[in-house]
Amino acid sequence: MKRRTNRLTVIIFAAAIALGACRSQEEPQVERPVDDLYNIAVNSLMTENYAAAARQFDEVERQHPYSVWATRSQLMAAYAFYMDSKYDEAISALDRFIQLNPANRDVAYAYYLKALCYYEQISDVQRDARMTELALASLTEVVNRFPNSVFARDARLKIELAHDHLAGKEMEVARFYQRQRQFLGAINRYRIVIDRYQTTSHVPEALHRLVECYLALGLVDEARRTASVLGHNYPGSDWYEDSFSLIETGRLPNRDQPGFIRRLFN
Repeated sequence: MKRRTNRLTVIIFAAAIALGACRSQEEPQVERPVDDLYNIAVNSLMTENYAAAARQFDEVERQHPYSVWATRSQLMAAYAFYMDSKYDEAISALDRFIQLNPANRDVAYAYYLKALCYYEQISDVQRDARMTELALASLTEVVNRFPNSVFARDARLKIELAHDHLAGKEMEVARFYQRQRQFLGAINRYRIVIDRYQTTSHVPEALHRLVECYLALGLVDEARRTASVLGHNYPGSDWYEDSFSLIETGRLPNRDQPGFIRRLFN
């Protein structure tokens, strides 16, 4: 999944809490003023030296644990881990920030960034869907906790994409069962797509595959009903045309009655 949009979203946040002009990138090794340390870390971040930035933000908290910049550095270190694709470290840092600062004004962003850490790890539909489920749970938490925030608006969009991914996973398993002629298993999986993921792009195909499975099992009436649902909800779909063709070409009884199926669908 592309990260350009996500990076633009989070980099604006990073810049908003930065302290003025940035200075040297040298590693802080001795006691230094908090603004020096923080600006060194921000400079590393802006130059995409994310590993150094994470260490430097940690140094801000270590040397000045009771300053306001220590709290901000916790969050910025997590962001640096995220940009470095070190998602486990980022999630751990974000959980710590949320636990220590539940009332902080930036806690909504912390929840959102945690959700992004899971979302960025969503893999192709042929692999384990566990990461998609974690992303979906975290994105939903953002929406529920902060429904009016800018992060919630983006989370809602990503929830739809996560649902589509989970539906794709179910479709992959269902197609496998169907190829193996395990039609009952395939039917169960296709119905999950139809019942749980009704707004996704996979529903028309799931309905068509149900028609195929029902016909393979000799369940002609079920095939008819499913095809009529497909035709009613997706009349212009290629999947509807395919289902119509399957039935119209002779797999139903009384096929000697011209136009029977066409009248049924109409």
